[in-house]
Order: sequence, then C-alpha cells, then structure tokens
Amino acid sequence: MTRRDPFQAIADPTRRAIIGLLAKETLNLNSVAEKFDVSRPAISKHIKILTQCGLIEIRQKGRERFCEARLEKLSDVSNWLGDYKQFWEAKVDNLETYLKEIQKPKDIKPWKEKKAPKKPKTESLPSPDSSTLQGSLFG
Repeated sequence: MTRRDPFQAIADPTRRAIIGLLAKETLNLNSVAEKFDVSRPAISKHIKILTQCGLIEIRQKGRERFCEARLEKLSDVSNWLGDYKQFWEAKVDNLETYLKEIQKPKDIKPWKEKKAPKKPKTESLPSPDSSTLQGSLFG
C-alpha cells in the first residue's frame, strides 16, 4: 500500500467533507456514499486515499465495512499551519499598530482668526503751510 501525505487528503473538498463527517461518527461505506452527490466509485476512491493517508481506518463487521476517523495525522498539517499562523498574526499585529498610529490625533492647535498687523507708529509731522513751502523752495 502506498503511503500518502495528509496534505493530499485535505487538498480535495470532498475528502475534507468525508473527514468532517467521520470525525463525528463511524459510518459504513454506503452511509458515507449516501451523504454525497457523487458516484459510489468516486467515494470509494476518496476513502482509499484517506486510508492511505492514515486519516481513516476501515473495519470489517460482519458483511459491512465501517469507516472510522484517525485524525492524529492531521497534527502534521496543524504544525505546518502553526508556523504560518504566527507569521500572519505578527503581520496583523503590525497592521493594527500602524492603523492606531495613523489614527492618533495630531497636536494641531485650533484655528484662530489672525488679527490685522498693527501699523507702525509714525511721528506726526506738521502740515506744511504755504509760507514754509515758499521759504524752503526759494530760500
């Protein structure tokens, strides 16, 4: 018998559904096949792959064959995913920190209306009268 990898088992949605079904209860082959909208030979092929992966065990009871889940092999998948879980959790934490940083209110002072600048003081000069002008022009 060829030993397969548990990753091959979970690669197919029908096999994942079979694993989920058998994790809840032990069923005979006919009961498993009845739960799916595919042919009996297709289910038998999926069962064979799951058996080769070590995820299910088939036991003979009288004339019937029962499928029972053996989920220990999924620990390989879980361990592999655990490394990526840590990676993505770190990425999400960094994103969360960044989003909090950009949402912090800035130290912006409220807008105040500017007053017009004051005019510099000038000394008041005497207004010229005609006699002063004549004297300075012709003087």
